[in-house]
Amino acid sequence: MVRGDSQVSEVLLSLDGVSRVFGDEVKVHALRDVSLEIRAGDFLSIVGPSGSGKSTLLGLLGVLDLPSSGAVRIRGTDMADLGDAERSRMRGSAVGFVFQQFHLIPHLTALENVETALLYRGLSAGERSQRALDALEQVGLGNRYGHTPIQLSGGEQQRVAIARAIVTDPLMVLADEPTGALDSQNAANVMDMFAELQSPERAICVVTHDPEVASRTQRRITMLDGEIVADELLDVAGGVR
Repeated sequence: MVRGDSQVSEVLLSLDGVSRVFGDEVKVHALRDVSLEIRAGDFLSIVGPSGSGKSTLLGLLGVLDLPSSGAVRIRGTDMADLGDAERSRMRGSAVGFVFQQFHLIPHLTALENVETALLYRGLSAGERSQRALDALEQVGLGNRYGHTPIQLSGGEQQRVAIARAIVTDPLMVLADEPTGALDSQNAANVMDMFAELQSPERAICVVTHDPEVASRTQRRITMLDGEIVADELLDVAGGVR
């Protein structure tokens, strides 16, 4: 596997010898002895065919599931050592999610949709509104804050979803096929947006089946049959360094 300059950065999330097995009588080995480090500043993609383990890996990275064996750690804390409530709090503070379907609430404005990620965080209504507006401005939609989803294009709706993911200032943004519902131009725009949102303190991870989307990231992890078979740094043209 190829490691890059990000090796000197803080390890935000690590998988150590992780396996995930489903079923009792008939066992399905979705992940097999996977080890992986995601560091601050990483902008990476996870690629592989259907059934390769991408979705299972995403569930572990997002603290939506626990491994059958091995350890998933966020900043050194083993998720298996936490109770359900503690894991939920860790997930809420450490991970922002972006999905293929935008999951926006139809009757809420863009601003109100972003604010939903800030509910139950002890913020005043004014603080929630300002932080949501700041996030919308980061994705270029500061002037569209009052529009409902039906008044926005698909690309704009996905940018609202990205704003919702970053408004909590997570350690990592996990994007599951974020361009799957978009045309090629809007897909390129969304990937440009992720590149602009990259920072030395945050990791951005995109799960995709699209080689073109993966080529726009800086690190590409390839999965096959539940294993990581390649971990490569990419240059600006999408080639392996």
